[in-house]
Amino acid sequence: MSIYVRAKKNMGPFVLDVEFETGGGVTGLLGASGCGKSVTLGCIAGIVRPDEGRIVMDGVTLFDSEKGINLAPQKRKVGLLFQNYALFPNMTAEGNIKSVLALGGRTDVGGRFRSLIEKFYLGGLENHYPATLSGGQRQRVALARIMASDPRIIMLDEPLSALDSYLRWQLEGELIRILEEFGGTTLYVSHSRDEVYRLCSNVCVINEGRAEPMRTVEELFESPNTLASSLLSGCKNYSRASAAGGRTVHALDWGVDLSCSTAVAEDIGYIGVRAHYITLDCDGESENSFQCRVLRVIPDVFSTIVNVSPEGAPSSGDFSRIRVEMQKEEARGISAGDIVRVRMGPEVIMLLKG
Repeated sequence: MSIYVRAKKNMGPFVLDVEFETGGGVTGLLGASGCGKSVTLGCIAGIVRPDEGRIVMDGVTLFDSEKGINLAPQKRKVGLLFQNYALFPNMTAEGNIKSVLALGGRTDVGGRFRSLIEKFYLGGLENHYPATLSGGQRQRVALARIMASDPRIIMLDEPLSALDSYLRWQLEGELIRILEEFGGTTLYVSHSRDEVYRLCSNVCVINEGRAEPMRTVEELFESPNTLASSLLSGCKNYSRASAAGGRTVHALDWGVDLSCSTAVAEDIGYIGVRAHYITLDCDGESENSFQCRVLRVIPDVFSTIVNVSPEGAPSSGDFSRIRVEMQKEEARGISAGDIVRVRMGPEVIMLLKG
């Protein structure tokens, strides 16, 4: 099952302008809140009409602005799970599920209903209303209702964001099982890099309404190539940058030249370095090491965070501060005001476009 999406929609504060194609497995749409992820799902489902574009699912055109095609939502065979699950509050679990089965004109409503109850472990909850169900039970009812429509594709819009951390972890495991059993294409919208990493095989970053090229999850986290994708992958340290010739980059906010493992393009905008890849240079002779002043030492649960500022930094802006994550033993004896040398190996420096 494949889906191709090209959609443009003027949203006022920004213009949604996305294009991507994916087929099979779970594809993540990753981006900050308000960047256009949910609107993209709405365009695919048919509840938001793009100003222009084309949407094709498994060879069937759902929307084409040039040809005047715009299939009604109920004809698209798309299952969309909203963040709040959108169950009918005045219907029991059974009523919510059977309301979809009845629309499909099935002759075996009872048999299909029982199979969904068993598949989603809802036995004994048939006569319960949504308000009396737990978060996990509501999610399973909502997923069962989606599957009752025999969707070609499933789309999940921040399905775990409203849950506390313990319940979220439990339901994530159930969700993985359900999506594996579904076997078709799933689009998973999230602003959580951790969820996307664990649940998805491919990911499309959406930044202020624009979609970046599709990448595997491994590529995104190991070698993001834009500032937006690097921020979403969890990197904490950045500096504005300019090419200094060959494999050398000038870190403008840190006031140092650094060697990189690859050639530096002239259009570079930033460099990024993950906090746990930065080490102390006790000898002061290592490549890419420079002197910093310790601003703050923050004990964390399993590590210690040391915030430093390069002595050569030309300003005191946010980018001039560097976060270093160390083992607790390594950070013993370090205090605010100390002068230390930090090292960033050439292989850990990410070259980023703006």
